Amino acid sequence: MSQLSPGVYVLEQSTGARPIQSVGTSTAAFVGVAPKKTAHVDEAIGVANWTAFQATFGDKDRSTDLSDAVRGFFLNGGSYCYVLNIADPKKLVKTLEPDGELDRIDEIAIVAAPGMATLADWNALIGHCERLGDRVAILDPPGKVKKLTELTSVATAPDKPGGPPQSSYAAFYYPRLIVSDGRNQRTVAPSGFMAGAWARTDAARGVHKAPANIGLGGVIGLEHSLSRSEQGLLNPKGINVIRAFADRGILVWGARTTDDAASEYRYLPVRRLMNQIKESIEEGTRWVVFEPNDETLWASIRRDVSAYLRSQWRAGALQGASESEAFFVQCDAETNTPDDIAAGRVVVRIGVAPVKPAEFVIFQIGQMSEVA
Repeated sequence: MSQLSPGVYVLEQSTGARPIQSVGTSTAAFVGVAPKKTAHVDEAIGVANWTAFQATFGDKDRSTDLSDAVRGFFLNGGSYCYVLNIADPKKLVKTLEPDGELDRIDEIAIVAAPGMATLADWNALIGHCERLGDRVAILDPPGKVKKLTELTSVATAPDKPGGPPQSSYAAFYYPRLIVSDGRNQRTVAPSGFMAGAWARTDAARGVHKAPANIGLGGVIGLEHSLSRSEQGLLNPKGINVIRAFADRGILVWGARTTDDAASEYRYLPVRRLMNQIKESIEEGTRWVVFEPNDETLWASIRRDVSAYLRSQWRAGALQGASESEAFFVQCDAETNTPDDIAAGRVVVRIGVAPVKPAEFVIFQIGQMSEVA
């Protein structure tokens, strides 16, 4: 713009800031056998509501674990999912191998194979999520558990019953749920209902909020009504219990992964928040590739990543009274040595302090002495 006469001139100028947007965390993928077994076999189809599922995969005279899960997902707050009809449950392991149908869909954040609860099934789901690193599996319990102690040790072979393998990329829920279709009652796997509850919590509070102490829509009972002492056997092993309370109804009463109790990722919201942060930063900094690797670039990375983590802290996802307590971002000459630069690497060191759920609330109560 040329200035030929006296006056005030306003110029628009880019600040160079590139906001990092948080990726979605509530899109689920369900793998199983559809009521209409021949519908879109081995093809992941996006579904936005129960009516759409029925139109594509439904059979009014037949229900399956897959259809029960999708219905439970939408009943409990889910808004979008992918359905992968494999026609034969024995194909699950092969379906989840590298470069499978679900690998290509980046927005998936939750994966379940409703009703499939063998050691091979669990390992396939966990392996898929650990390999991709951007999603978490919801594992279903076996159809009938004779003793709770069966779930407290990790299963080691198909013929040796036990609980799920340890992983920070999986959550396990027990027991199975009782639902009604208006005519009959039946027992169904909890994974679809829980996926919907996760999505509902994400929308209402954020992925950092534990999807627990919440009700489940469409559920009228539990296959096993557990007591507090029974839950005490399961909770340390990362088994999330769904319980019935006389005054509040049926509630989700656990928010752990199946990882070791000493793991920093033993809490489900911590794992899911870290997945979101990792993927959001990865997608939001792709502009960095092939840029000149110098202090100007490093400063831009620090600015953009810090701005994103600051927004997470202000939203309550990170703990700390100040930004320095909640996170740090280092990208300078210390993290980027001459050897790194010569090799074409930009190294950014990031630390965050995720908020952990208040799992055990303890009130210490004592009597006051009488004051004269």
